[in-house]
Amino acid sequence: MVRMALAPLQAGLGPATIVALGAARHPDHPAVIDERGMLTYAELDRRAAAVAAALHEDFGVGPNRALAVMCRNHRGFLEALLGGSRCGADLLLLNTDFSGPQLAAVVEREGPSVVIHDQEYAEACKHAGFGDRRVVAWHAGDVEAPTLDMLIERNGRPAWNHHAARFVLLTSGTTGAPKGAPRTPSPRALVGPWTALAGRVPLRAREPMLISPPLFHGFGFSYLALGLAIGATIVIRRRFDPDAVLDDLERHRIRTLVAVPVMHQRILRALRSSPRPPDTSSLRVLISAAAPLTPALAEGLMDAFGDVLYDIYGTTEAGFGAIAGPEDLRAAPGTVGRPPFGTELRILDDAGRELRRGETGHVFVGGPLVFEGYSGGGSKETVGGLTNTGDLGHQDENGRLFIDGREDDMIVSGGENVFPGEVEDLLRRHDGVEDAAVIGVEDEEFGQRLNAFVVNAEGVHLSESQLKGYVRDNLARFKVPREVVFVDEVPRNPTGKVVKAELVTRAL
Repeated sequence: MVRMALAPLQAGLGPATIVALGAARHPDHPAVIDERGMLTYAELDRRAAAVAAALHEDFGVGPNRALAVMCRNHRGFLEALLGGSRCGADLLLLNTDFSGPQLAAVVEREGPSVVIHDQEYAEACKHAGFGDRRVVAWHAGDVEAPTLDMLIERNGRPAWNHHAARFVLLTSGTTGAPKGAPRTPSPRALVGPWTALAGRVPLRAREPMLISPPLFHGFGFSYLALGLAIGATIVIRRRFDPDAVLDDLERHRIRTLVAVPVMHQRILRALRSSPRPPDTSSLRVLISAAAPLTPALAEGLMDAFGDVLYDIYGTTEAGFGAIAGPEDLRAAPGTVGRPPFGTELRILDDAGRELRRGETGHVFVGGPLVFEGYSGGGSKETVGGLTNTGDLGHQDENGRLFIDGREDDMIVSGGENVFPGEVEDLLRRHDGVEDAAVIGVEDEEFGQRLNAFVVNAEGVHLSESQLKGYVRDNLARFKVPREVVFVDEVPRNPTGKVVKAELVTRAL
């Protein structure tokens, strides 16, 4: 009890406090498992403290100084995050998929003084202006900068920290330059996610949780923090591999699997093609978020793993907005559920008036995880304390939310409004289609025209006319794509969202 009482005084308010409390309560319980093996909560806490001491001594990392982290999913990400948190530094979580210009723009705007990165990003970090203010996390062979292991071997002890470690999550940047969405930890913000999920998702303390999405993303980061808070064993791998996921499910008796829809799709395909189906009976919770979950995929996952699927709707700026459990997904395919405890959700028209059930409008959310405004200035539109998610949607008579599309994705073709998600969902339901994306392209006659990009299923060779006829048979004629382009792969970012800018370039 004394160690638990001292933890917030030693580690400040942030992720490091969560692990320090875990080290006091259950020091020998496994905290993280990656390709390098296992670390207990006590070991992870000790290593984070050593990293904090070295960062402060060597680079002056502390309050009002930003530490950037550019790592894949492995223990080094946790050690960097927790070390910076113990120093009270602002934590900037960099997308490992950023292009050179995106990385440079983010670094210039956010101004981090030091970066901890994997060896593969060394050149990108040097070109972004960090010079020798770098620490290498995961590496193979010789490196030209100090490594996390070197900092840890010094076994320094950091000074007590009383500051809250603010962290900055970045938007995906699929429609422009990535924006920083900072948050300062508070009791309300730390308790908020747990209270929001506790009544809807049956998570239990100290059970193995496999997190597949990138930890730098809001979805992966949220479940990392939540998992550590309940004493879970976090199972992660540097790169997503569906066969490795199935192996981990059986080997580590995973109880909670966290993934984005495109990952779930690949896991389901690997399960169906496996010569020896793995034992997945331990799985109690299957969580999906960060991108739309199609009704067909939801049904396939529940048929394969049981009714354990939960779809979480939210945004980087607003946090959790709605949760759909197995009963919702069976009864109302396509729904993202209802707002959880502590979250308010409204559908508003262009004038900010609340709409009736069944009417489509702007989705506004309010709750404990709403961000503080973009770090570069500006914010999302707010009405009555609620934040605009940027999505258009409607609620059914039971209060379930359905997302009809993004505000900036709506296509106006010949005076008719078309949400590409509806067409994409239909195309993906076709047995011969592996993946699909639909965009609007400028058109002199119609204003915009629909272009569909389709990946044929293995061994299938569909024609453009076949797919146009399929859409025409199921949707209104104005929703039929003017062109169907067959591609090897739909471009997606690390969280599975379609990078439509690349498709627009191909269509022009």
